[in-house]
Amino acid sequence: MTVLLLGKNGQLGRGLQRALLPFGNLVAFARDELDLDKPEVIAERLNAVRPDIIVNAAAYTQVDLAETNADAAFRVNHKAVKELADYARRSDALLVHYSTDYVFDGRQETPYCESDETHPLNIYGQSKRAGELAIVESGCRHLLFRTSWVVSADGTNFVKTILRLARERPNLRIVADQFGAPTAVEVLADVTVLAIAAHRRCGIADGTYHLTASGRTSWHGLAQHIVQKAIEHGFVSAVDPANIEAITTEEFPRPAARPRNSSLNTNALSSALGFTLPEWTVHVDRVLDQLKERGWAL
Repeated sequence: MTVLLLGKNGQLGRGLQRALLPFGNLVAFARDELDLDKPEVIAERLNAVRPDIIVNAAAYTQVDLAETNADAAFRVNHKAVKELADYARRSDALLVHYSTDYVFDGRQETPYCESDETHPLNIYGQSKRAGELAIVESGCRHLLFRTSWVVSADGTNFVKTILRLARERPNLRIVADQFGAPTAVEVLADVTVLAIAAHRRCGIADGTYHLTASGRTSWHGLAQHIVQKAIEHGFVSAVDPANIEAITTEEFPRPAARPRNSSLNTNALSSALGFTLPEWTVHVDRVLDQLKERGWAL
């Protein structure tokens, strides 16, 4: 069996490279090997590999830049995904793809279920939703995972940004009225492998599933947690976590609007796989442990 991983050098791709190895022949492409910004070359490259499973960890993720670069966002997140889905349908391959909480507008008070209506607030969310629809409409076999607030010890993400800012500034002002579940790459990669295995033995059906850690916090709450744990680990910090200022979304304007509620209901996936996803603090702490082991920012 051949597994093709796209986006191998991204933070999710790096975690998936490790997790997917037990499936057999793993072919992993970076952007310079298969650029999803060029959808016209995708079919040719896939025909050469002939994968049984396609895992797409590549995406256009520059949320604010997408507001002025919509064509690029839609090429990668929609047109390229449509090419992947069409190939998967023609070849009877399984397509594993990742989407985002940003397909919702965040106005709902309770966690979003897979069946809730989508109303993206920004271009990035619209492009990701278009990719979702392309997969479903293609009729290919698929596992489509929506996730949120991805963190890891690799790449650029909120954990490493807060650690850097805590070294540099005595005062931090962090948005406190946007809520979600920080989800570690380790969780995404490991659950992906379990879901693929379950799908192969008909233990989980084709479809869209919400895949995030359990629990809920705000960006402000996450920042406080990161700095407190970092101090306990001996990281350098110029800021007291108790003094991190809570601000509103309006006080930190961004080019792209963000949903206030990014909480996703994961009951469908938990039920299908037979376990409860871990609390967000568990793997955020593991990320900090990994950074300490690497001697990062001590």
